Amino acid sequence: MEPYVKRTIVKRVGSVSEETEDLLAVEKQIVISVGGREVVRLYCTPTMIKELVVGFLLSEGIIRGHLCAESIAVDVGQDAPIRVDIPTDAETVTEGMVRTSGCVGGMTFERKELRRIADGFSVGADTVRTLYREFNQRSTLFRATGCVHSAAACDGEKILAMAEDIGRHNAVDKVIGQCIIENVAFGDTMVLVSGRLSSEIVTKCARWGVPMLVSRTSPTSYAVDLAEGANMTLIGFVRGERFTIYTSPQRIF
Repeated sequence: MEPYVKRTIVKRVGSVSEETEDLLAVEKQIVISVGGREVVRLYCTPTMIKELVVGFLLSEGIIRGHLCAESIAVDVGQDAPIRVDIPTDAETVTEGMVRTSGCVGGMTFERKELRRIADGFSVGADTVRTLYREFNQRSTLFRATGCVHSAAACDGEKILAMAEDIGRHNAVDKVIGQCIIENVAFGDTMVLVSGRLSSEIVTKCARWGVPMLVSRTSPTSYAVDLAEGANMTLIGFVRGERFTIYTSPQRIF
């Protein structure tokens, strides 16, 4: 399914009106079932569905244990919700669900016990800026529609996984899911995001031991507290030649 649709719109500049075509990001509901039992519904951009499901269910601890991406059945309808079923009798946990500050009714599960992330991964300041410029250039759906978020995982030299979605949490879950499927070592990665650095985004990445999280916007106070406790390097306001390091600056040289 295409992540955007064309619509006829009217642009107004001063007293002049012009009819033209515009691209709109598609928003679809996804219904996730485990072993035939519905566990959660999300709204998302209809791309990288398996990656989103794997990243979301495992990051939030909804499914305990191994999750085989190849066994996930995805039914994409044009008008109906996207239906995803995972044929497993694995234990599922949905208690503690809370609404988040995220887009399109984001949700997470209130479990904030984060282990400290080991030192060992480091990256040069110029590399941070270079990778973030490439990240912006590869955010093609955002440039086309202006209404999605982007996320990426890097190994300190190149981008390993990239995703875009109407929800910033979804974009991160897609990237995490792709890394899980492709067996990427999270301890040697830097995650780039386009939106604000909230506590939920920090928590998602810290649970997998991601040592560095980078954005062009700012973090919340709680996000900084969580990152500091987890020994995660939190970087905001990557713009041009400057950026701001909020926690654990030892990883930047």
